[in-house]
Amino acid sequence: MKKLVILLCCVLVACNASKKVVYMQDADQKSADTVDIYAGIVIQPKDILSIIVSSNSPEAVSAFNLPVYTFQAGSTREFTSYSTRMLGYLVDAEGYIDFPVFDKIKVTGLTREQLSEMIKQRLIQEDHLKFPIVNTEFMNFKISVLGEVRTPGIYTIADDRFTILEAISRAGDITLYGRRDNVLVRREQNGLITFHRVDLRSTENILHSPAYYLQQNDVVYIQPNQTLAARSRINENRTVGVWISVASFLTSLAILINNLK
Repeated sequence: MKKLVILLCCVLVACNASKKVVYMQDADQKSADTVDIYAGIVIQPKDILSIIVSSNSPEAVSAFNLPVYTFQAGSTREFTSYSTRMLGYLVDAEGYIDFPVFDKIKVTGLTREQLSEMIKQRLIQEDHLKFPIVNTEFMNFKISVLGEVRTPGIYTIADDRFTILEAISRAGDITLYGRRDNVLVRREQNGLITFHRVDLRSTENILHSPAYYLQQNDVVYIQPNQTLAARSRINENRTVGVWISVASFLTSLAILINNLK
């Protein structure tokens, strides 16, 4: 009987522990949910953009494309390596870029698709090119993942359609000491800082969160759970205990010396 009780207790403890670490616990393969419509990331000051114009006339588009430059990537006595990099357009504090022929263009508040379409239409309307193709990409799209993940750090992202689940995966997943029910996302946009909290155990909470799709310079923070916090307090108490022991020893030593006088 005692063994059965112990076994049941172990099962209950295991079930309770799994509820704390399992993602999307309410997911049901028989039901479907929709993600809020992805509006795309809008361009902000300090973004660096790659804008490439192409058409059936390579000579005509050369005036609208920034040059590619070569730089020395490393060298030894026997070997010197070089790499090429395309220059980008830096969005200034007022939200403008200097674009060839067009001079300054207001780009903040636009998605990269909207900016590509705007440049394309101007090229056609002003009779610069007949059949232009314009591709715009972010060159400095990055996010930070901090806290209880296996590999915290800053990650450069190639695709601006990037979710919070992908960010956690990129950082090596949350450790057993991280809270999955209260993930914090810090976001700065238009000079304002906002915070969003996401419960990764809830499918509905994840999919309908404003932080499901991350934006440039987002910071994802994984808070430590109670187990790790308790360990921290124990370590602090041990340190305090050592100093109390030292103080007690010095006090006893002083009393002994005084008595010997």
